[in-house]
Amino acid sequence: QVQLVESGGGLVQAGGSLRLSCAASGIIYSINTMGWYRQAPGKQRELVADITSGGNTNYADSVKGRFTISRDNAKNAAYLQMNSLEPEDTAVYYCNADVIGAGWRQRNYWGQGTQVTVAS
Repeated sequence: QVQLVESGGGLVQAGGSLRLSCAASGIIYSINTMGWYRQAPGKQRELVADITSGGNTNYADSVKGRFTISRDNAKNAAYLQMNSLEPEDTAVYYCNADVIGAGWRQRNYWGQGTQVTVAS
């Protein structure tokens, strides 16, 4: 019913930057909170940043001051600007969204993930 597709991942050197994009498609009336999560091998999936429909943002302590989350409600899209990347940021990054769609039901969706690799 709803699909989230991430793009923008890749291989960068430490200190570099990447911009991730998440596009939502399908039957969508509105989207509440959108967020970015990441998961490294052998680790739990963790919240990187999220943003409410009202624009309030929340960041993991490890990325504060380096990453910026934003959204474009008209485009049903979310973005994650990642600067000053560190090897510890290496993970699969997933887009997540609370979507109100068919039947006015809110459901949580995940994207397929995009690999971010930061070389030292």
